[in-house]
Amino acid sequence: MARIGDSDLDVFPLALGGNVFGWTADEAQSFAVLDAYAAAGGDFLDTADVYSAWVDGNSGGESETIIGRWLARRGRRDDIVVATKAGSHPDFKGLRAGTIKKAAEASLRRLGTDHIDLYYSHFDDLDTPVEEIVTALDALVKEGKVRALGASNISAERLAASLDFAEREGLTRYEILQPHYNLVEREHYEGPLAALVAERGLSAAPYFGLAAGFLTGKYRPGGTAVGSAREGKAASYLAQERGPRVLAALDEVAAAHSAEPATVALAWLGAQPTVVAPIASARTVEQLPALVAAADLKLTPEEVAVLTAAA
Repeated sequence: MARIGDSDLDVFPLALGGNVFGWTADEAQSFAVLDAYAAAGGDFLDTADVYSAWVDGNSGGESETIIGRWLARRGRRDDIVVATKAGSHPDFKGLRAGTIKKAAEASLRRLGTDHIDLYYSHFDDLDTPVEEIVTALDALVKEGKVRALGASNISAERLAASLDFAEREGLTRYEILQPHYNLVEREHYEGPLAALVAERGLSAAPYFGLAAGFLTGKYRPGGTAVGSAREGKAASYLAQERGPRVLAALDEVAAAHSAEPATVALAWLGAQPTVVAPIASARTVEQLPALVAAADLKLTPEEVAVLTAAA
């Protein structure tokens, strides 16, 4: 188990992403994946109020609703850490104080719970002062509706300002950052953000840990062109000089451990100093073992260095 920042939340070192629930996985498939994840020892679910409003016929909140039903039917609320996010739902866009309050209440209803374990600001709202955002989130903690706070998609400058304000005013601070970060997308996090997270004792839970599936090894030089936007993004990494080089390094390390490339890619993230739990999604039960195996795969410093150099 891994501790999130200075909070009291200890979590399984691989978070299960809920973005596919209600989208590419219906309720029955989602329940099967959630059952398998919990059976493997997993206890850290990541979702957002906007999942999956982009699907025709959906309005947002579908993932939270499915997770809430699963928690209730399995009686797992007390031993699962539930993370969700505010700011992107079609009905609650932005991070004004009133919007955050309404978004949190809606998430609580869909999740069927009286508290959210970890509540993120999903995308920074540059039109709203950090003072207003932090104060509104702190109010949720003081009301007992949220246990800990996190931020996603925020600049180092705004994150630092938020932390400084919380400290100065004695308010609840962010304990975790959720950045876009993986072996072939390092520039989003490495640098000022990672340095700030380390300096201030926060944790990180990277999303897109498998780079739209590219780091699973599914896409190879000379492979057939693919059509969806996600597959197109994954295939685009092959056009980059480092893409095939990263795949070769993944294959080398994976062979040494009799592991899948996806497992190694997530284990590399888990080996980074500030990372508490990478986030990965599974649409089917069959996709899950390679993900949860990352929690137990300990790479040597030499293997971490080989992967880092390849990327």
